[in-house]
Amino acid sequence: MNKYELALVLSAKIDDDARADLLEKAKGYISRYDGVVGQTETWGKRRLAYEIAHQREGFYYFIHFDAEPSCPAEVESHVRIMDNVLRYLIVRTDSDELFISPEAEEAPKAEQAEEAPVAEAPAEEAPAEEAPAETAEEAPAAETEEAPAEENTAEAAE
Repeated sequence: MNKYELALVLSAKIDDDARADLLEKAKGYISRYDGVVGQTETWGKRRLAYEIAHQREGFYYFIHFDAEPSCPAEVESHVRIMDNVLRYLIVRTDSDELFISPEAEEAPKAEQAEEAPVAEAPAEEAPAEEAPAETAEEAPAAETEEAPAEENTAEAAE
């Protein structure tokens, strides 16, 4: 059996009971095709990235389940025609680690920042002295000194 995740974005215009019925219906399709429903994450009402069916907000749900490889195609064929489902996506998850909602992710980061010891900055080392490089002013002077010497030799040859 493989691990999958069904992401559903449901219409914000329907009431709580209708949303719960849609969620149970989706879980029923998973069970009907020999899938085992696991954890269901509710992200709640979120603003959509772009308008879908004249709506700017939707309720996000993530259903984790184990199933045979044929199950997701069957579930998708039923979810596709369900009313008030704005978007859906079924993906296979390879790891046992479940996706963590953004709210749950922020709390541990804040705790880690408070507990992290402040490391002392290493003492700065004195920069190694480098040999002085030729400046732009010195380079043309060297060329002008050589040029007259060549002219003198050319004049002497004539």
